[in-house]
Amino acid sequence: MIQHQESMIFSPYMNLYDLIVPKDNFLRRVNDLINFSFVYDELKEKYCHNNGRNAIDPIRMFKYLFLKTIFDLSDVDVVERSKYDMSFKYFLYMAPEEPVIEPSSLTKFRKLRLKDVKLLDMLINKTVEIAIEKEIIKSNSIIVDATHTKARYNQMSPRKILMDRSKKLRKAIYSIDESMKEKFPVKNTSNVLEEKISYCQNLIDVIEKEERLTEYPKVKEQLNLLKETVADDIEHLQISEDKDAKVGHKTADSSFFGYKTHIAMCEERIITAATVTTGEKNDGKQLETLIEKSINAGMNVETVIGDAAYSEKGNIEYTNENEIKLVAKLHPAVSQGARTKEDEFEFNKDAGMFVCKAGHMAVRKARQGKKGVSKNQADTYYFDVEKCKHCPFKEGCYKEGAKSKTYSVSIKSEVHTEQAKFQESDYFKEKSKERYKIEAKNSELKHRHGYNVAKSSGLVGMQLQGAMAIFAVNLKRILKLIDQK
Repeated sequence: MIQHQESMIFSPYMNLYDLIVPKDNFLRRVNDLINFSFVYDELKEKYCHNNGRNAIDPIRMFKYLFLKTIFDLSDVDVVERSKYDMSFKYFLYMAPEEPVIEPSSLTKFRKLRLKDVKLLDMLINKTVEIAIEKEIIKSNSIIVDATHTKARYNQMSPRKILMDRSKKLRKAIYSIDESMKEKFPVKNTSNVLEEKISYCQNLIDVIEKEERLTEYPKVKEQLNLLKETVADDIEHLQISEDKDAKVGHKTADSSFFGYKTHIAMCEERIITAATVTTGEKNDGKQLETLIEKSINAGMNVETVIGDAAYSEKGNIEYTNENEIKLVAKLHPAVSQGARTKEDEFEFNKDAGMFVCKAGHMAVRKARQGKKGVSKNQADTYYFDVEKCKHCPFKEGCYKEGAKSKTYSVSIKSEVHTEQAKFQESDYFKEKSKERYKIEAKNSELKHRHGYNVAKSSGLVGMQLQGAMAIFAVNLKRILKLIDQK
């Protein structure tokens, strides 16, 4: 049964917050900036209203997830900190003496209450609404880009994951007491996963008996991470895969296994739209979605700024039809439209190669035709025929017995003359200078909010992580811009 958190708290110690949590504290300012009742309104149908035990208020549970993202903490550590950090208690709307939740309830909240909730769009729209209300957003332009996130699993073998985390725990212990080496179990050198799990559990048991050591934050954090890996992630470790994650390419020679978050951001550096996809998806295909989401959030979009990936024919036609200026440099391989099987072969602008629908990238390309006569020229992309022989999509694509598999693209420079002319304008060149801002935003997401690696398995988990991370960076940016007014 659900009850609303915003009821009056009767505690003789509530005045402590005025003494201990300063007016300029970040969490106090976030509480003053935003009314979190929208969370209750969104999730109330996920609870029973007239039966069962009282549930922890969804607003408080949501705020716990926000704290995890802002401070990059595990479930155990964010709950532990809320025991003694008065700014956390104030933010969570708790009485100073009130007991905290069980960390396991956060897992249940994510899985049961946030399932099927369009949290990403909801949180972005809320922050854009606040920014517009505060008259912070003045521009009519959005900058678009994609950032990649590696899958949590399959980055290393299960054994290496456990080795790495147990090593960091031992290192934290040795920095305090090297004599603990004598008490630790003998290091496991076997390649058998079950034996490595057993070693890690024995290591945990030994350390937990040393209460003097577990009080050190650097030990406690590494211990909790290893325990969470062994206990909560054991199923994932054993299968060592993320079924939703896919291989994407950063360059022709480098790839990643995971997801992409496609982002639109106004010139004031507030994210106005985002969509999370698997790693192999083409950046340019998400442009229409990002524009429409930004408009739905309240943005007046007159200009879109992006790299060459967004200059494909469909995007130029869409922006022209909607009277939006597209500031994205033309690339001959993505801007022309006279090619076959457009849905089966997508251009990867980072690698400069086409990728088939199975996720295989061309290994080389060659220009064919008479030089200087563009309409007779074509770029031919060559694929690894050994992969084609065993590809599940080879029917209708690869002819049995063929010694090569190619995909050709005609170069037609006379197409899109209007866009080419616009590309030479002062407006285009000036707006292109704004694109660097989104690179800095991607870096902030990755390095300050743990967005470089997925925190859970699956596309749904990645969407939740994206929603909370973007919500956090947007609120931080709004507060900074308010201070600058």
